[in-house]
Amino acid sequence: MLVHDYLIRLVFVVFLHAFPFLAFSQDYKNPDLPVEVRVNDLLSRMTPEEKFWQLFMIPGDLEPDSTKYVNGIFGFQVNTVGHQRDASEQMLAYSARSGAYETAEKINRIQRFFVENTRLGIPIIAFDEALHGLVREGATAFPQAIGLAASWNTELMNQVAQAIALESKTRGIRQVLSPVVNIANDVRWGRTEETYGEDPFLCSGMGVAYVRAFEELNVVTTPKHLVANVGEGGRDSYPIEISERQLKERFLPPFEACITQGGSRSIMTAYNSFDGSPCTANDYLLNGLLKETWGFDGIVISDAGATGGANVLHFTASDYGEATAKSINAGLDVVFQTSYDHTTLFMPPFLDGSLSHQAIDEAVKRVLRLKMELGLFENPYVDPRLAAQQNGKPEHRELAKQAALESFVLLKNQHNVLPLGENISSVAVIGSDAVEKRLGGYSGPGNQVVSILEGLQQKKGASTQISYARGCDRNPATFSTIPETSLSCVFNGKTTPGLLGSYFNTIDFSGDPAFTRVDKQIQFQWTLFSPDPEKINYDFYSVRWKGELVPDTSGFRKIGIDGNDGYRLYIDEKLVLDNWVKRGREIKTVDFFFEAGKSYDLRIDYHEPAGNAWFRLIWDVVDNETAEMEKAVRLAQNSDVAIVVAGIEEGEFRDRAYLNLPGRQEELINKVAATGTPVIVLLVGGSAITMSHWIEKVQSVVQLWYPGEAGGLAVADLLFGDYNPAGRLPITFPVFEGQLPLVYNHKPTGRGDDYVNLTGQALFPFGFGLSYTTFEYSNLTLDKNECLAGDTVIVSCTVTNTGNLAGDEVVQLYLTDELASVARPVKELKGFKRIHLEPGESTEVSLALTPDAFEMLDKNMKKTIEPGNFRLMVGASSKDIRLRSLIRITDNSRK
Repeated sequence: MLVHDYLIRLVFVVFLHAFPFLAFSQDYKNPDLPVEVRVNDLLSRMTPEEKFWQLFMIPGDLEPDSTKYVNGIFGFQVNTVGHQRDASEQMLAYSARSGAYETAEKINRIQRFFVENTRLGIPIIAFDEALHGLVREGATAFPQAIGLAASWNTELMNQVAQAIALESKTRGIRQVLSPVVNIANDVRWGRTEETYGEDPFLCSGMGVAYVRAFEELNVVTTPKHLVANVGEGGRDSYPIEISERQLKERFLPPFEACITQGGSRSIMTAYNSFDGSPCTANDYLLNGLLKETWGFDGIVISDAGATGGANVLHFTASDYGEATAKSINAGLDVVFQTSYDHTTLFMPPFLDGSLSHQAIDEAVKRVLRLKMELGLFENPYVDPRLAAQQNGKPEHRELAKQAALESFVLLKNQHNVLPLGENISSVAVIGSDAVEKRLGGYSGPGNQVVSILEGLQQKKGASTQISYARGCDRNPATFSTIPETSLSCVFNGKTTPGLLGSYFNTIDFSGDPAFTRVDKQIQFQWTLFSPDPEKINYDFYSVRWKGELVPDTSGFRKIGIDGNDGYRLYIDEKLVLDNWVKRGREIKTVDFFFEAGKSYDLRIDYHEPAGNAWFRLIWDVVDNETAEMEKAVRLAQNSDVAIVVAGIEEGEFRDRAYLNLPGRQEELINKVAATGTPVIVLLVGGSAITMSHWIEKVQSVVQLWYPGEAGGLAVADLLFGDYNPAGRLPITFPVFEGQLPLVYNHKPTGRGDDYVNLTGQALFPFGFGLSYTTFEYSNLTLDKNECLAGDTVIVSCTVTNTGNLAGDEVVQLYLTDELASVARPVKELKGFKRIHLEPGESTEVSLALTPDAFEMLDKNMKKTIEPGNFRLMVGASSKDIRLRSLIRITDNSRK
């Protein structure tokens, strides 16, 4: 096939060389013409349907019916079949290569269809997720984004991004829906792991380092989600009602930096609303700020399904058509949906005149311009062999390990228990995360992923006894949904598994049911819609389930409901659980004695007058964790040191109300600590964890984040002293959830920030991290003590490694405006540098304060630099300030 294609193209090239006047009968196909000329020519040839399709992107491919795409499409998140994982290294390496090869081949086939089999031959943009590695079989899995931020090393971030960009481009993927540059100002947010933390300066630096690598390789980046994406309570996609000042000071700088400094050519909007309008249809954000003020000339795409969210979630449009028209008119360029079938919902405004032709043409021109800038009209195909060579190659794996090492944050190290010495002959490794190999959200499978247990075994297995006990899981199943095998009912004269549900359009079961059906299990989340949107009111209905329950064991069991209040549970016509008053959502159970194999009549009445329902019929499960925890304790008692690997549950639309370790992990840590064996706790997760119930009982704590495919190897090097940790926290760790939101760079409170029963201080502050060695700061100097607005100030100090081990230190520079016309943050990060020093070595560290470091928004929301004193602070964290000085701005007129 490849040889055949090559010969055809060779004949075509020879033909055009002989008859050059036939080469470009259409201007848009002529690469020698200016892009704008080509774009306008192509636009003039397009039908309304063809214009729509250039503004529509979905996951998928041409199969099974390519004729559906005769009008083209913006692009696909291409589906490929994953390869079976194999235990041998040879087969794993083959899987990596073949996965990349397969993706490249498939994208080539898709491109060939659109170039050769559609009227205008417009190529697609193949896009994908690449937050910390391409989400594909065979791609290298680097540490999660929050871990990369914890390295405080933008050069490393750029190297990682270069590797991801290369693995993407060689497959034919020319746009990534990354990075996430939202500010993680509330660590309850489940997507904190995807971010670069709470600080605009750090997020901007990391974001620019990421996007610059991709854009220089001509792969489009898509910083997301404009604008904030996390609202009150740390809840995903909650409405954003903040001042313009807070928006511009805190949430927008990383987006602006990615565009103006990094060159990002795409932006993704958020699901939430801002100031009353959905972000996807927000004229102020998209047309006003993004395109007019910042001069952004790339494309704005919606988050998946967000365009229709105007009527489904925000109730600001009557239907999908109106939502589409409002969005495109407000500055959205490309509608991102999850299915081809959605086209019937979003296309009508392009055909019925309800959408501005100018807005359509402007959006289409942006897309066409981007495709031409990418060179897709001239070079739409890639070499699959190159994809196989570049994806998952050894150099990228070594980089993944280095990134993991630089991301680890040592939070506690009492009596220098770490690093472990040669005298350690036995190690107890405890916890499910020691073997699970979790990579974090938006991850591919990785290549030869090494667990923490495997890493320790590979490093010390020959000389040290490494033993494992699970102990407990993160989310032990205290209750489970009653399975369909234990339920039965009669429907249409036949006995079938499940319960018969009668659904009413009233809350008192009056009238005839709107419909009846068999529900295999009673396990529902009717959060956005009713049980049947076409037949049942969203927020005013009732359900009665009937059938038989046949347990498989005898004895007392707890049976009940996990879900919204407003229900009654009957067994053999006896009311056993009465919870009819509507209040909230909770778990309620009752003890009931069951006989195995006996049939019990079951009935559940449920009413929902307000919508947003969660409802499960549950019973208890056998406790299988106590014995495992006892095994772990015995193992710790007989070991020189115990390593407890604990983790959290989080992710997209998985926000956390509690920040403690879930399940029985805290109990496990305390029981292991009670043995007297030194305990090292390794934390797996992408956000803050509260530790009050156990931190004083353990000797060492290390935040690992999600360390990537080589994470286990890196952890072993860290624990046994082959690497000295120097990661720093990009987020603040609170003592208790009641302190949230808690960030270091808040504005003055006007009084105090303490509670009657707790201070406002953090458990671990922003920028915090320990080392196996010690560092001394001295000789703070400024190249000028007074300057004009517009001057750059060089801040220098000497840093000395005063310990016995080589190591890295992250020098951090903070600034405070001592007197301003409007309230300013109590402290702001304005510079940082990661350095390496041998024992006894000293070096001078210089950091530049450019004019924008002193900028602020005045009372009229205009950027300015006000005369006055600024306090400069240099230290090892936002709280650990070692040196300080003042600089005076004498005039606010710029040079």
